[in-house]
Amino acid sequence: MTLFWLVLFVILALFELATVSLVSIWFSLGALIVTFVSLVTDNLMIHLAVFTVSSILLLFLTKPFVKKMKKREAVPTNLDMVLGKTGIVTEEIEKDGIGEVKVLGKKWSAYSDKEIKTNCKVKILSINGVKLKVEEIKESD
Repeated sequence: MTLFWLVLFVILALFELATVSLVSIWFSLGALIVTFVSLVTDNLMIHLAVFTVSSILLLFLTKPFVKKMKKREAVPTNLDMVLGKTGIVTEEIEKDGIGEVKVLGKKWSAYSDKEIKTNCKVKILSINGVKLKVEEIKESD
């Protein structure tokens, strides 16, 4: 019976290595624990109970730690950094047409629902492919 649990451990460990998504690591470790238990007793019910309890305990005890390790802070990319920023129109944007906007020192293709003249300030609303959707910022008097 020891050989069975050892083989199960290896199969589950290989499966975990193939998926790399922490699907079977807890069951693999549970099988390893039962491998050692099987050296002491041949009772199948005890083996199954130890396998089940140890796998579930490992799952619940390590899940928060694993979740914390997998959680990564989102680092804004060049695209994300322009959202909500103010830009200057360098090429007139016709209604539903393409113009050009300079944002954070870079020129981008841009479009709008309304016509926007050159040198007007715009706010970046969203990104569609490589084009920015913008709206004119009205200067209050």
